[in-house]
Amino acid sequence: MTGLEAVGVFVAGIGAGTINTVVGSGTLITFPVLLAIGIAPVTANVSNTVGLVPASVSGAIGYRRELRGQRARLLRLGACSLVGGIIGAVLLLTLPPGAFKAIVPVLIAIALVLVVVQPWLSRRLARTRPQAVTDRVTALLGVGVLIAGVYGGYFGAAQGVLLIGLMGLLLHDDLQRINATKNVLALIVNAVAAVVFIAVAHVDWAAAGLIALGGVLGGQIGALVGRRLPPLVFRAIIVVIGAIAIAQLV
Repeated sequence: MTGLEAVGVFVAGIGAGTINTVVGSGTLITFPVLLAIGIAPVTANVSNTVGLVPASVSGAIGYRRELRGQRARLLRLGACSLVGGIIGAVLLLTLPPGAFKAIVPVLIAIALVLVVVQPWLSRRLARTRPQAVTDRVTALLGVGVLIAGVYGGYFGAAQGVLLIGLMGLLLHDDLQRINATKNVLALIVNAVAAVVFIAVAHVDWAAAGLIALGGVLGGQIGALVGRRLPPLVFRAIIVVIGAIAIAQLV
């Protein structure tokens, strides 16, 4: 990795940490950059997941005020994310590399659509979410979080968007509190997947370390000023870079 490439990965880590904290989909920033400097797709995904764990920690800490009073919810949904993240990581390592190259462009395309429609979805969910959380809603939410965890453990782009949409639909709560919950659940998925990857997969530690350093800074930026920045700017950047990633994979 050249010095210029290292700077690019570090800056991408800052962007991913910021976007993950505010919206989700930071992987659509870092993953294409790792591909662009010549890292193989599966190794890039593994290294990106490992590198974004500190960013997830930083973002969760930045939203700690919104996490107050959510202990029971975090324990319940966190268990679902834990199981889902393990399943997704195992799938990544057991399916042939060709499957990853075939599946991920589709996942990125779906993620980009979710990023684009999120404003409309949020407004729609605000009008239709149930006023009370019943046992049926709780079970449905748990299954949905588990599935999102599988997706995140396999390839985490737009995992946060999925979680916000799901919880926004099924929980009657402030969006910022839901976003804080999203940050913790994404952290759990990334962390458990990273443990699996470190144990049995090849990690490009230089890339992961640069993403981690940039991501920690980005997580704090996202928590402090991200709410003030135009969401349209974030979404435009994500869509452009995601399209580049698809072009590199197909």
